[in-house]
Amino acid sequence: MVTRLSNFFLRTLREDPAGAEVASHKLLIRAGYIRPQAAGIFAWLPLGLRVKAKIETVVREEMAAAGAQEVHFPALMPREAYEATGRWEEYGDLLFRLQDRKGGDYLLAPTHEEAFTLLVKDLYSSYKDLPLTIYQIQDKYRDEARPRAGLLRGREFTMKDAYSFDSSDAGLDASYQAQRDAYERIFQRLGLEYVIVQADAGAMGGSRSEEFLHPTPVGEDTFVRSDGGYAANVEAYSTATPEPIAFDADAAPVVFDSPNTPTIETLVAHVNENLEGEYCAADTLKNVVLALTHLDGTRELVVVGIPGDREVDEKRAEVAFAPAEVEAATADDFEKHPLLVKGYIGPWSPTGAILGEESATGIRYLVDPRVVEGTSWITGANIDEKHAHSVVAGRDFAHDGIAEIANVRAGDPAPDGSGPVSLARGMEIGHVFQLGRKYAEALGLKVLDENGKLVTVTMGSYGIGVTRILAIIAELNNDEKGLIWPASVAPFDVHVVAAGRDQVAFDVAEDVSARLEAAGLDVLYDDRPKVSPGVKFGDAELVGVPRVLVVGRGAADGQVELWDRRTGDRDTVSVDEALQALAAR
Repeated sequence: MVTRLSNFFLRTLREDPAGAEVASHKLLIRAGYIRPQAAGIFAWLPLGLRVKAKIETVVREEMAAAGAQEVHFPALMPREAYEATGRWEEYGDLLFRLQDRKGGDYLLAPTHEEAFTLLVKDLYSSYKDLPLTIYQIQDKYRDEARPRAGLLRGREFTMKDAYSFDSSDAGLDASYQAQRDAYERIFQRLGLEYVIVQADAGAMGGSRSEEFLHPTPVGEDTFVRSDGGYAANVEAYSTATPEPIAFDADAAPVVFDSPNTPTIETLVAHVNENLEGEYCAADTLKNVVLALTHLDGTRELVVVGIPGDREVDEKRAEVAFAPAEVEAATADDFEKHPLLVKGYIGPWSPTGAILGEESATGIRYLVDPRVVEGTSWITGANIDEKHAHSVVAGRDFAHDGIAEIANVRAGDPAPDGSGPVSLARGMEIGHVFQLGRKYAEALGLKVLDENGKLVTVTMGSYGIGVTRILAIIAELNNDEKGLIWPASVAPFDVHVVAAGRDQVAFDVAEDVSARLEAAGLDVLYDDRPKVSPGVKFGDAELVGVPRVLVVGRGAADGQVELWDRRTGDRDTVSVDEALQALAAR
């Protein structure tokens, strides 16, 4: 049946909505695809649901081709399973938690590993039942601190999550590859550029983790790649560790006065003025004090030594100390630890303030991977307005471990030796994990193997952000007039506009719409009788159906205008020619 705009649930806006930052956010609201309900929460209108359904169809077809079967879980889940896997605490403030009238704890699920695992445990008991891959397309909930950019970072979003179950690691490898290949086909069909990068598994856990990132300036993720093929999310980038350097065991570090030099910039200026030689920030060791809040609520300070020409990358720090929350130490923290002399902190001190002396400070000292044995540094002396030079790692100070918290820069070496890396921004559109046995062990998912022995099932998890993909497609396909959907996901195949005031234009448009529908095309027909042609044209351009057929002044002579929103071409042709052209595409 032809969809008539006169009774279609649609109202377009002429002005950008307040607070909308990116093109997809503005246009999806203006064109009547979504409506905001609260920060990061949107209602879906008929146009939006049509596009969303077409994306889901592509996903379902490729999931079926990869051997996956569809199920559906509730969004409201009980606490117990998530507590058994530790994620009730690990997710922290990201979880929407609630209680029923009897005081039972529930959550709005951010992901469903626990539910899938328990379902398979309930129904399967033998290796003969495996391998199995099941999936759902369902709404997820995360209490984002700063929802932004419309559908790109919301509190409610639609995701396809699939889970594979195998009785062996070799089986997991095969299931993982099947889903990874399916993701490539999905993104290729949707016309999305993607880069597959190594990623951190985060609260999901697991041994292997890869993200599919769409390169875009509005992306929230930074990733690195080399010409030799290395690619990784910055959180997963591993610093290439230099070889140790031989050092003079008899030499000694030298403490010197350094008044008013609490920053790396002021320190470098001071040493270049007062010491022999030329120095730069890379010659200094910056000691950063971080506060970790652990899952049990305890607060711990750590000091991390990083080269002075580097800054702390917050995301890398979060990964390095996960699942603890990480923040810079506060003034109150320094007040409670007077041996930490702010602005003059170092790993080495004549009084042994940090040098492995837990009795002195009780603070762990960690270092960047570049701080290898034999490297010499200018650093704080743990004395107010004093620094030390010729402080050698492994000779003058030890450390309690390595912490990858320093920022990654263009030109840094790829850890696999494939050359220097470049940096780019991207938006996550898919993520695949080899979960291994973490969830199966926590929830007791075991099957009998060929020998009748119980073995723990190994799992994979595979997610695609459906609503985020919709927003990215909108972000990529628009102009100053509105959206321009690719034909594969457009809400309609053709938008027919009756633009004349004479009845003949409406009669011809009615006939054309019916014939297009009979030819198998999905038609949106603007039959509004008292709306000006200019408003109709503006709505057609804003809504973004890629092919528009305008029936106007030439209708009586059998002439119509065919628009192609993708190319901008506008051709006057006969009705029959228009029908042939539209049916052929």
